[in-house]
Amino acid sequence: MKTKFTTQEEKYEYLQKQHGGYFRYNFTDHAYLYNLYFPPKAVFTHLKENIQDLVLNYPMAQDALAELVGNVIEQATGRIVVGNGAAEIIKIISGHLSKKIIIPVPSFNEYANAAPIGQAVEFPLEFPSFQLDVDKFAAEAIKVEADMAVVVTPNNPTSMLVPKADLIRLTQMLEKHNIMLIVDESFIDFANNKEQISLEKDIDKYPNMAILKSMSKAYGICGLRIGYLLSANLEFVAAVRNEIHIWNINGFAEEFLRILPQYQKEFEASCEKVKADRDIFYKKLCAIEGMTVCKPNANYVFCRLPDNALSGPEVTKRLFIEHNIYIKDSVEKTQPDADRYVRIASRTNAENSKLIEALKAVMYLKA
Repeated sequence: MKTKFTTQEEKYEYLQKQHGGYFRYNFTDHAYLYNLYFPPKAVFTHLKENIQDLVLNYPMAQDALAELVGNVIEQATGRIVVGNGAAEIIKIISGHLSKKIIIPVPSFNEYANAAPIGQAVEFPLEFPSFQLDVDKFAAEAIKVEADMAVVVTPNNPTSMLVPKADLIRLTQMLEKHNIMLIVDESFIDFANNKEQISLEKDIDKYPNMAILKSMSKAYGICGLRIGYLLSANLEFVAAVRNEIHIWNINGFAEEFLRILPQYQKEFEASCEKVKADRDIFYKKLCAIEGMTVCKPNANYVFCRLPDNALSGPEVTKRLFIEHNIYIKDSVEKTQPDADRYVRIASRTNAENSKLIEALKAVMYLKA
């Protein structure tokens, strides 16, 4: 692991090739998407007090882990698959179970990346609104003979929701053609009126739907790697479980799930704090002249830089080199004007304010 860099630019080029471990390199991370207000210190104290048992003993296997997640989300054990992060489950559904998968883009790249060559179809979102037209999406899924369709809501990177009524209509259209709908709700906890938006409580009504969720994002536990899939389609659940190896979750993650129900009030309060910070951040970004800002429903904001500003990659690099702040440009996303867009994670109010000033300082060439 490289820890010494001759220049800030060398450090930037190194980090561009990494997928985490950022905490080791002493910069402000507005790229990855964290809940900075959870877990509370009591959770860490508990894990430390039990570290010997957690390190020395085998963790539990899938049925017991599914029961722990079921206690958190109030769902039956048989409907749940617990993954080593959502990424493990994405690899299974996209890379092993699906014959052809269709994904609206821009979105989380891993769904397409995990699919074998030629088996992922990208469906462009309406531009420049980035809204998903579910009727067109269903028609395209049927046309290309997909057996699986994915919708991320709130979407990553746009931070925009797909209305619940649209998703219900979509799953009903797809059901007639035996197409499984995967609804990724990894960021739903940061949306307003989550209980009215999420489809988790209604899952038994839709046999061709599965909900996928990364717990790392909402619960602030990226290092523990926990995600789950929920479906009333027990045949589909069994197919996913069949691809999971026996000890896919470590003892620390298992223990976190065991004690999590005790901290539900703290979790809900942390999400409210994240939303409050994000809303202030959104207003400050909107106040930058020429900036186009999508109204966020997650803990990050998607922006189009002013036409006369530098490109997304140039702004991202200058922010890091001159201010030690890292954001995410969109050049790797499938969308028009990809080099004009950036995704910025909301952090604390103080850090967000510092980023706003730094952003304004680097957006344009200096005279």
